Amino acid sequence: MRMCCLRRGKGRRQQVKRQKRLFPCCLLTCCLVAFCLVAFCPFSFTFAPMSKIKVKIVNQSVNPLPEYATNGSAGVDLRANITEKWVLRSGQRLLVPTGIFIELPEDYEAQVRPRSGLAIRCGITCLNTPGTIDSDYRGEIKVILINLSQEEQIIEPGERIAQMVFAKVEKVKWKEVKNVDPTDRNDGGFGHTGKK
Repeated sequence: MRMCCLRRGKGRRQQVKRQKRLFPCCLLTCCLVAFCLVAFCPFSFTFAPMSKIKVKIVNQSVNPLPEYATNGSAGVDLRANITEKWVLRSGQRLLVPTGIFIELPEDYEAQVRPRSGLAIRCGITCLNTPGTIDSDYRGEIKVILINLSQEEQIIEPGERIAQMVFAKVEKVKWKEVKNVDPTDRNDGGFGHTGKK
């Protein structure tokens, strides 16, 4: 019995020694394989792009589908679906059609926002900004433009008049209470912190 136990103990010690010798070899092999994949593989390794939500769209205009101007653009450009030039007088507002109809997934919205170029160059901006397009709206997307400059401005057919940004919407469930918790600010608002 004693000899059997000794043999078993000796066998275990030898097995542990073999595992210790094999571990550095396995580690070195894994490192070499990883290096070869990165250095010599013809395919570049990149992170998977963020998933994009799918939005159904109907385009009844002669313009291309709304698109992102650059890779980093937050919104797609909306174009005027008009057949001739529209004159926008100083202080005047117009509802400009786009010919675009969309079907958003539930719990998403689209926000219509002004374009900075039109604002600084022409004084044209969007009213009701940002305009919210709800997920259950199925009508044509139209943009309310106003001319805040002192001169008449021209809207050209196909001109980019606004941008549309998509966002996920979080819905709330009301919890009715008698009072809300106080803070240092409480009901301070409308510039209560001053200008400086």
